[in-house]
Amino acid sequence: MKQIKKFFGTDGIRGKVGGPLMTAEFALKLGYAVGKVLGESKPGKTIVIGKDTRVSGYLFESALEAGLVSAGINTTLFGPMPTPAVAWLTRTLHASAGIVISASHNPYYDNGIKFFNHQGEKLSDEQELAIEALLNQPMEMVDSSQLGKANRLSDVDGRYIEYCKNAANNLMLSGYKIVLDCAHGATYQIAPRVLTELGADLVVIGNKPDGFNINQDCGSTEVAVLQEKVVETKADLGIALDGDGDRLVMVDHTGNEVNGDQLIFLVAKHLHANNRLNGGVVGTLMSNQGMEKALADLGIPFERAQVGDRYVHQKLHKNNWILGGESSGHILNLDLATTGDGIISALMVLNVMMESGQSLKELADEMPVFPQVMINIQHPEPKELAADDALNQAADEVDKSLGDQGRVLIRPSGTEPKLRIMVEAVEQDVAQQHAENLSKIAREL
Repeated sequence: MKQIKKFFGTDGIRGKVGGPLMTAEFALKLGYAVGKVLGESKPGKTIVIGKDTRVSGYLFESALEAGLVSAGINTTLFGPMPTPAVAWLTRTLHASAGIVISASHNPYYDNGIKFFNHQGEKLSDEQELAIEALLNQPMEMVDSSQLGKANRLSDVDGRYIEYCKNAANNLMLSGYKIVLDCAHGATYQIAPRVLTELGADLVVIGNKPDGFNINQDCGSTEVAVLQEKVVETKADLGIALDGDGDRLVMVDHTGNEVNGDQLIFLVAKHLHANNRLNGGVVGTLMSNQGMEKALADLGIPFERAQVGDRYVHQKLHKNNWILGGESSGHILNLDLATTGDGIISALMVLNVMMESGQSLKELADEMPVFPQVMINIQHPEPKELAADDALNQAADEVDKSLGDQGRVLIRPSGTEPKLRIMVEAVEQDVAQQHAENLSKIAREL
């Protein structure tokens, strides 16, 4: 029987600051448990910690450090650092594991803690369950002679900037005007430097974090200001990163949003045409049917994984493929990075634009997009609601009525206490009506 995880969601542990999962006490015990499981609790082992710009990051950084040191693990602190940078640094510094304190695209009053193994990859289910098992046991601090030590590494920004530039494969952006939205998050210093040093004419917004404004009316989930700025400044495109920098959406020169599915498709098409794709593409249950159809028309295999970039990563490894991701903007190219990386993904798209000579709009327009309507329902037990027989029977009936012209997906959020109801159809009105009907049923249960 498969064990159910109590604390870990789709991407680490996340919740409201001060809630049961996001307190100093919990973070202390979590640091200790992670040290025991991932650090092997031997002297000399090191776990690195980065964070985004939330004010609560100071609290959780200190608590995790104390827990790790108590387990006999040395700790290296980076300060504000994008999630993919922590993954890369974990690997290149030969650390036992990496920790990121971030709630990604959530508002400042939420926070989260996610992890990478020594290879800079997301943890396995087995590792997460082992950590959870220790959380239910008392902490047994190592002898004082075996305690870990902590230090702060100050030159990590420059290292990661050079890595991004090298991954860009000598890409030069002179002649491109770009508006960059850093979401007042972890990329606010690094991303502007990468693009500027590659020669872009850059307009930067969302780069003044104060601990409370992360993702507030900005970033990859709120692109209205970016869209206006792109049109106003007559830029070639806009780039919107999220609070921890592991995903992006883009905006074409006319102000249209280009989401993760469209970005994955245009990269896949370009790599395929140049014999560099090495197989197919992995999406998720949320990936747009338009992408699936457009890839099929090109003869490119496509498979769906569970929602969450680590599941995309697992399927890519299994198939020995390199490209995949989510419509939300987590994009993986395993030739370039071990996890979703907003900066490197943007550079990958810019490289396609330069090599093809086409605008972002021209490239994105080659993929048909089926309208998707997503309705989120707040619920204390979304997993139970998702398993309700009446709701699932209604969803099955809608699925059958849509046939190959759409689909229904009902799932609990892996990061919030919400049930997500998504309906996809050829016509927007049809998707909207079915989504509203199913949501009404769910709310009445």
